[in-house]
Amino acid sequence: MANKINFTVFKKFFESGKIGGLLLLICVVISLLIANSASANGFSSFLAKELGFNIGSVAVSYSISAWINDGLMAVFFLLVGLEIKRELLEGELSSIKKASLPVLAAFGGMIVPSLIFFFFNKGEATAAGWGIPMATDIAFALAIIVMLGKSVPASLKIFLAALAIADDLGAILVIAVFYTAQIHWDYLLMAGGVFALLLALNYLKVKSLWFYLISGIFLWYFVHHSGIHATIAGVLLAFTIPTNTTAVESPLEKLEHALTFPVNYLIMPIFALANTNITFQREMVDGLTSPLALGIIAGLFLGKTLGVTFFSWFAVKIKLAKLPSGANWKHIIGVGMLAGIGFTMSIFIALLSFNDVDHILEAKFAILCASVISGVIGFVYLKSIGIKKSVRPIN
Repeated sequence: MANKINFTVFKKFFESGKIGGLLLLICVVISLLIANSASANGFSSFLAKELGFNIGSVAVSYSISAWINDGLMAVFFLLVGLEIKRELLEGELSSIKKASLPVLAAFGGMIVPSLIFFFFNKGEATAAGWGIPMATDIAFALAIIVMLGKSVPASLKIFLAALAIADDLGAILVIAVFYTAQIHWDYLLMAGGVFALLLALNYLKVKSLWFYLISGIFLWYFVHHSGIHATIAGVLLAFTIPTNTTAVESPLEKLEHALTFPVNYLIMPIFALANTNITFQREMVDGLTSPLALGIIAGLFLGKTLGVTFFSWFAVKIKLAKLPSGANWKHIIGVGMLAGIGFTMSIFIALLSFNDVDHILEAKFAILCASVISGVIGFVYLKSIGIKKSVRPIN
């Protein structure tokens, strides 16, 4: 039987993680330097500038910051959606046996951090941020595990990639259901009409990407105005892009290939540049003991590690899944640590969670600290294990 999906695209996407993650890190540093220099106010004013046009009742004028967070990030979610669809069709999520370990690990890595955050923030004004420690940053997590090279089994890298993709799907659902403000049903109905059109194009086996992309622009506009976060439009569009059952490159693969470079090397670095602008103050260190910061740091580092490890163990214990080839439980613990790198997605959810500027800045600083802790400790821990250690399954 011919393969439905060509894995060359996934290989390129995965291999780009190391350089993409490095560029992301550089933009984080630049953003922090700008925010703590004389250019801070000028940069903030630049991000607040309006771009776009208004024609009658059609309003397409937003701040540069909004274009980045609602527009460019919709393209990021389009690529994530393509990844999810491909994995569901023929990748690590294509069967119950294959998907059970990364999916259950991702679920544990979402529910445990959110419970830890809730424990620290119950009854606080910051309780709405419970979704912040649920997310894993694909770019940074994969960049670090790629840098480990032969120190970890190749199967562990695939496991982390599948876990991060399943985690992103969960984060998308959380954003759509819990971080949506007032619903404007007229726009939602129009968005539903465009989505139905996209499904019809797929059903009729229309292969030209232009029909999907042009329709996707209208879908984005209507979703944005409906009250649901505009990035969801990217995922909906991705699920309608057709694939095929031959070795010929499908429209899904073509679009994924076309988006991989701009997303990894342009969109995500721009997002980091625009949203990591934290002006450091002495009070921030004291703020790390606040319920918000403790919930985020403990949720991302401890919650992800415990959630991923325990739910993986449970899946293996009930014989629903088995460990990745050549990996042992110490490797799974290390992956759990790396899953605590919640940088891009966590900041994105923080922006949706709060209106208070101080809460946003405090959350960003805590996310930055937690991601550094998770990344450094996870890297050192996995490096110290190596792949020559014997496998000792937990009974």
